[in-house]
Amino acid sequence: MLHVRHFVLTVLISLITAGIGPAVARAAEDEATALTIYSTARPGAISPELYRPVLGQNLNPAQLSGRIPGYAIVKQERTIRLDQGRGVIRFADVAAHIDPTTVSFASLTDPQGTRVLEQNFEFDLVSTEKLMTRYIDHAITVDQIQGNRIETFTGTLLSTAGGLVLKTDDGAVQVIRNYANVRFAELPGGLITRPTLVWDVASNRGGQQKTRVTYETKAVTWWADYNIVFTPDDDANKGLLDIGAWVSIINQSGATYKDAKLKLIAGDVNRAPHPRRVIRDEGGRLGMAALAESNAGFQEKSFFEYHLYTLGRPTTLPENSTKQIELFPAARNVPCEKVLVYYGLASPYRNYGRPMTDRNFGVQSNKKVDTYLRFKNAKEIGMGMPLPSGRIRVSQRDQADDTLEFIGEDVIDHTPKDEEVLIKMGSAFDVVGERKQIDFATHVTRQWIDETIEIKLRNHKKQAVKVIVKENLYRWTNWEITESTHKHEKIDSRTIHFTVNVRADGEVKIRYKVHYSW
Repeated sequence: MLHVRHFVLTVLISLITAGIGPAVARAAEDEATALTIYSTARPGAISPELYRPVLGQNLNPAQLSGRIPGYAIVKQERTIRLDQGRGVIRFADVAAHIDPTTVSFASLTDPQGTRVLEQNFEFDLVSTEKLMTRYIDHAITVDQIQGNRIETFTGTLLSTAGGLVLKTDDGAVQVIRNYANVRFAELPGGLITRPTLVWDVASNRGGQQKTRVTYETKAVTWWADYNIVFTPDDDANKGLLDIGAWVSIINQSGATYKDAKLKLIAGDVNRAPHPRRVIRDEGGRLGMAALAESNAGFQEKSFFEYHLYTLGRPTTLPENSTKQIELFPAARNVPCEKVLVYYGLASPYRNYGRPMTDRNFGVQSNKKVDTYLRFKNAKEIGMGMPLPSGRIRVSQRDQADDTLEFIGEDVIDHTPKDEEVLIKMGSAFDVVGERKQIDFATHVTRQWIDETIEIKLRNHKKQAVKVIVKENLYRWTNWEITESTHKHEKIDSRTIHFTVNVRADGEVKIRYKVHYSW
C-alpha cells in the first residue's frame, strides 16, 4: 500500500549534457587550488545559526553571501585542451557566489600566445520551477497520485498555475495537483547544472595547456577563537593562563575546495564599493610531503600592513561546512593580572558641546564593578605572536570534580606582539561601588562650576582586592582637581583613574572636588 504524507516533485532528466561545448574544464586529478580568505566579520558577531544552512530556507546568492561577512580569493590551476585559433572554454565547478567582475584567466603554458577575447558567467541553473516554465507547450510525462495508486499521463504542458494543466494525446485537458514524478525528454537549452565561466579564447598553439583562473567569491569567512583556562593565584589579583587558539572557517560559497593551499589575511583591508581587480598569486598544490610536513600548522609573517597566516599542509573545505584548525600550539602558564574597574556613571560619558550646569546631570549611580583579565602578548611569557581579532572564552577548573566551568567571554581586536590584551569577564559578585554627588555650586556669570563627588567601594571577599576607579569629568573641557583624598592619574583630557586597595571585608571612601571654568 502506498502511503503519501507529502507530495514531492522528482525530476528525471534523460540528457543533462545538452548544449555543452567541446572544451570543458571541469575539476580533475591534476587540479591545484589555493584559497586566501579575508574576514570582514566583527569578532564574535557570527551566530551559531550561520554555521550551517537553515533547513527549508531558499535564499538567493545575494542573501546567502550577505549572511556570511567575508570573502576569499580563489586560485585554480587546470589542464585544458585548446584548439589552435579561436575557441570556447567552459570552466565549471566555480563557486556559486563568485564575483564575475574579478575573474582573470591565464595560460601558464603559452601566456603570450593565449588571450581571452570575451568572458561570460552563466548562472541560469536548472531547477524545478525553471524546467516547468521551459516545458510550457512541450510534451512531458506525469505520475499522478490517486489515493493509494499512481496513474501516468503523457501530454503537452499548458500551465503550472495551481497544478499541472496537461493536454493529453486524445485532446482532453487534465489538471493534475497531486503528482509524484515529472519526466522530461531532455534538458532545455540555456539551462546548466552548475555555475560556469565561459571564455572566448584565441590561442597560437593547440593541445594541452596548463591554465590558472583567479576570482573572488563571497560567503566565505574566518575568525580566531581563543580558549583560555584561568588558574587563580594565592594573590587574589593574579593568576596563570593556558591559551589555545583556533581558526574557524565557514564555507557557504557554493563550492568545495579539495586539498587547497590555505592562506588567511588578518588586518583591516580597505574595500572599494565595486572591486574590479583581484590579488594575483602563484597558488598551487602541495606535493607529497613527509609526515612532519603533513602535520604542519600555520606560519605567520608580515604582509604589507597586515599579517598572513599560511597553513603548512593542504586542507579540504567542503561546501556548507565549518572547519576548525589550530592557529598556534597552546601557550602554558602565561601570567596575568585580575583587574577590577569601577565606573560609577550610570551611562557612558557623552560630549554635549556645552558646559553642563544642571546639578542633576550625571549623578545616577552604577553599583557594578567590572572584572577583567590582563596579560601582555610578550615572547618572554610564552606569547609574542600577532593575535588576529577573535572571540575569547575563559574557563576555570573546579578542583572539586576536576571539570572546566565557563567564567566569561569577550572579543579582541587585532593585537600585535608586546601589546596588552584586556579581557572583560563580567561583574564582581562580592565587590560593589557607590557614587554620589556631595556638593555642587555654579556661577553662570563668572562661568564656573564646583562639584564634589564621593565614591565608596565595599569588598566582601576574604581577600584584599585592587580596584581602578574610572571617572569622567563630563561637565566641561577645562577642569582642575582642587581637593582629593587619593592620588589620581590623568588618562586623557576628560578621564582620571584612582587605584586603591580594599582590604578583606573592608571599605574605601574616595572624595574629590573638581573646578570647571569656561
